[in-house]
Amino acid sequence: MRFVLWGTYCSNALEARTPYREQHLAGLRRQKEEGILITLGPTETTSHVFGIYEAETKLQVEELIKNDIYWLQGIWTAFEIYPWIQAL
Repeated sequence: MRFVLWGTYCSNALEARTPYREQHLAGLRRQKEEGILITLGPTETTSHVFGIYEAETKLQVEELIKNDIYWLQGIWTAFEIYPWIQAL
């Protein structure tokens, strides 16, 4: 099943993420290799994050987000996960 992530960044995300960026990207690469993460990235203004996941359950995606260093360090400040049906 596919899920869409929509979340927000802290106001100084570009600076705040610097010490954690490599750890964050390594985790995303693992998720992509496992086939769970389809895509993820910030909006141009770095105010929001958008992602698409292929997972068994919404809870699985929520656990991935809550264990991400960006969430643990307060760089991501809020998120919502929606089941998604790809039309085309």
